[in-house]
Amino acid sequence: MSSDEAGSWGLEEGDEIAPGRSVVRDIGGGRRFEVMLVWDERLFALTVAKVLRPRYAESERALRELGEEARALELLRHPVIVRGFDAVLDGQFPHVLIEHLEGPSLRSLIKRHGALPLEQALPLCAHVAAALHYMAEVRILHLDVKPDNIIMGVPPRLIDLSIATPLAEAAELRGALGTDAYMPPEQCDPEGHPGEISPASDVWGLGATLYHAVGGQVPFPREHGAGSSDDPLARWPQLGREVEPLPGDVPRELRELIARTLAPAAADRPSAGEVALALEPLVAELPRKLAFGRFGMRAR
Repeated sequence: MSSDEAGSWGLEEGDEIAPGRSVVRDIGGGRRFEVMLVWDERLFALTVAKVLRPRYAESERALRELGEEARALELLRHPVIVRGFDAVLDGQFPHVLIEHLEGPSLRSLIKRHGALPLEQALPLCAHVAAALHYMAEVRILHLDVKPDNIIMGVPPRLIDLSIATPLAEAAELRGALGTDAYMPPEQCDPEGHPGEISPASDVWGLGATLYHAVGGQVPFPREHGAGSSDDPLARWPQLGREVEPLPGDVPRELRELIARTLAPAAADRPSAGEVALALEPLVAELPRKLAFGRFGMRAR
């Protein structure tokens, strides 16, 4: 179902979605949500509301999943993870309220400029790896790590917890869940990989994102239109193909690290914390002399 089929509330500037919370402007959205910049009177600040579209506003499943996202936002407190402020699940406009982040997404930068310089890509991914280490410690899986869901800034922010799942519930997942190009084999085919969805799945997503950032393309390109194919190997080439080689100017140590994150078997991948630590000496060698350590990024 497209966003058009799911409908729009047609909200305009000044319309309230909750008492003291008014629309400033529409800033996008997707199949299930309209995303709006809103002014919150209690916070006295601009924030962002992810509002369920009319088609989903009374769906028990959509409301349950919105509540799960709100709980994940409430639990997660990390400098690199988007902050949540409130959720309204029983009003006319069910939504979660999150912080307004300035800056482009990683995807928009890659689309505009191609592969990122290492000086930009490596500290960025080290920060995200640290956030995923934290999520693994509190036993929540993001399951949709990709360039669209990373907002560039200091520090960057990992956003969109709409399919975040407690680790204890991951074994119950049955269908493919996530974004095709950034999903490990166990997310593409959970029934064929029972019990394998884990923090290692987010590491695969991070590896695919880092590959895209430094290589300028996804690690497993597919034919145009393959996203709607009934052939799993056409839709998810990562199920049966080896990763495309990275350009030769990518340092050998980085190529090897990315290859480990994209290992087909979850047990063969490093942890997110190990990825962050492996990136640290690579960042320290960058021309700008920026070092990412356990206490953040600092000039040397």
